[in-house]
Amino acid sequence: MKMSDKETFKQELDARTAEIEQLIGTYLPEETGHQKTIFEAMNYSMKAGGKRLRPMLMQEMCRLFTGTLLEAVIPFMAAVEMIHTSSLVHDGLPCMDDDMIRRGKASTWAEYGEDIGVLAGDALMMYAFETASKAFDAAEDADALLRAGKAMGILAAKTGVYGMIGGQTVDVELAGGLVPKDKLDFIYRLKTGALLQAAMLIGAVLGGAADEDCKIVEDLAGKVGLAFQIQD
Repeated sequence: MKMSDKETFKQELDARTAEIEQLIGTYLPEETGHQKTIFEAMNYSMKAGGKRLRPMLMQEMCRLFTGTLLEAVIPFMAAVEMIHTSSLVHDGLPCMDDDMIRRGKASTWAEYGEDIGVLAGDALMMYAFETASKAFDAAEDADALLRAGKAMGILAAKTGVYGMIGGQTVDVELAGGLVPKDKLDFIYRLKTGALLQAAMLIGAVLGGAADEDCKIVEDLAGKVGLAFQIQD
């Protein structure tokens, strides 16, 4: 019996997701030492599942411009998912969304306590940049080093106050009230869109895309982020 296009796509998506899970898993910390609890909480959060959409888009952007997956992209794939997971850990806290369940299982703070929940979110954010920095070790020449540095700057900018965290701030301030359209657009563009932009743009940059192509990718990624947020 011939598979439908939908079934074929689902199989390919599942295979890609499993591949990404394996790649990310190589960067997770070992659960040993006096600070074992924070490692456990970080890994618990990272292994809670998810679509792995951001690292997948980064992977595909790199392949689009190079025809293959460069080694330097892999640490950034893990890093962007750590940052996304960090935001979910913090979102679930009692001072934010107060979610007891996240991705079908107890949220990190519900499992480990509110204090460890805060630390786990912080730890994942910092560990993300430590992980991304491993791309410099994979750089083969000066141009590759420059691309890795540019990618690191993109990751920081799209994560911080001019990106995801900035959007989350406005979302928190307006929670429970009528949200003006301009601020709703701002929240959608930054809270979700910024990290998707980071993922796709980093894949393009590390893949050696020209500046004009990077602008096209960034614009496309913004539209993908908006569509994703509306659907969500």
